[in-house]
Amino acid sequence: MRNSALAIASLIIAVGTVAPIRADDLNDYPTSARADYVFGCMKANGETQRSLDQCSCSIDIIASIVPYDRYVTAETVLRMAEVRGNLGGEFRSTEQARTAVDDLRRAQAEAEVRCF
Repeated sequence: MRNSALAIASLIIAVGTVAPIRADDLNDYPTSARADYVFGCMKANGETQRSLDQCSCSIDIIASIVPYDRYVTAETVLRMAEVRGNLGGEFRSTEQARTAVDDLRRAQAEAEVRCF
């Protein structure tokens, strides 16, 4: 009995010391990044109210899957990979770059299924 009481007390203390989750922790994408994504998405999908809703949904799904720093890495790689020559080639050839882009593409595929 004493061991179970000690275990319960330990659990209560452990739960009580966990920091509360703040909205900022869940929404680490800046508004400008979300807006930039939505504008580009709408341009590609028709500039309608429906595309606004779908594109907003899409970035929300992506943000729930890929941390913002990883998103920035993937977007940078995708943009720099378009550069011709050695500089663009270096962005295309690293394992970290490929992994970041793959993560973003998986999140985009999930968003496509859920939002469009």
